[in-house]
Amino acid sequence: MKHIPFFTLAAAFSSAALAAPETYVIDGTHTYPRFSYSHFGYSTQLSRFDKTSGKIIIDREAKTGSVNVTIDATSVDTGYPLFNEHIQGADFLDTGRYPIANFTASKVNFDGDNVSSVDGTLTLKGISKPVSLTVASFQCMPHPMLKKEACGANATAVVKRTDFNMGKYAPNVGDDVTLTISVEAIKE
Repeated sequence: MKHIPFFTLAAAFSSAALAAPETYVIDGTHTYPRFSYSHFGYSTQLSRFDKTSGKIIIDREAKTGSVNVTIDATSVDTGYPLFNEHIQGADFLDTGRYPIANFTASKVNFDGDNVSSVDGTLTLKGISKPVSLTVASFQCMPHPMLKKEACGANATAVVKRTDFNMGKYAPNVGDDVTLTISVEAIKE
């Protein structure tokens, strides 16, 4: 019978453990999806959503992962309460019928050791469309306060609001909407 040295077995199991997917829970207190658009060409309007949840699964060794971000569309914050109600109306988010927006992805793309983009599906107002988020920064490290592994990223995409049945006032109010998701997630 052939004997396999203990260190060889330990190294094999250790490598397998490193390749395991890791699950991170989105930190809703440090994750804010934002959107911006041209307002009649005068200015770029910026708004955000205040309530976000979800999970990010990443396998850095295999360079794969998945993302599920759930946004409470009723938490839209334009900086002005009356306009929050307007954006939640039937012409735009229609939060009475569609209170949740969602981004799901099963394709996480890497450039070396860093996530470079995430290909998935954005669902707004009951309409689902493919969207690719470009990741401008990606960082995983021990969280200095929580003493757990954490990851953070800033990702952007441009979508057309007319694709989601929200085209009122287009093209005067820009059809192109830039989505920016600044996300932090803590390892389970």
